[in-house]
Amino acid sequence: MSNPLVQAFFVGRAVAEVVNERLEVALTDALSELGKFDAEAREQLRQFTEEVLERANRAAEAANTGQASTSTRQPGSEPTDVQAEIDELRAEIALLRTELQHYRRTSA
Repeated sequence: MSNPLVQAFFVGRAVAEVVNERLEVALTDALSELGKFDAEAREQLRQFTEEVLERANRAAEAANTGQASTSTRQPGSEPTDVQAEIDELRAEIALLRTELQHYRRTSA
């Protein structure tokens, strides 16, 4: 290629092809991450809904059997079901972890 104008044309064309390929990869990766985030958010929402319904069912059962729910017991009184109390604390910890992860993602 003795003509610099022809050489510049082919260099420009090669640059455009490489940039196009890299943009395609970047866009594909971004869409993949968006899909993964959407799937994770849906799963967290499903778990949250499941937990809420489980707690509501436990409270309804406790009300039907005449027991006071753990959220309305008097301070200083002994818990009636230690395992239920542990499960609720674990659920609250999981919820706080989820909220903390959400906060970290939005503030980053």
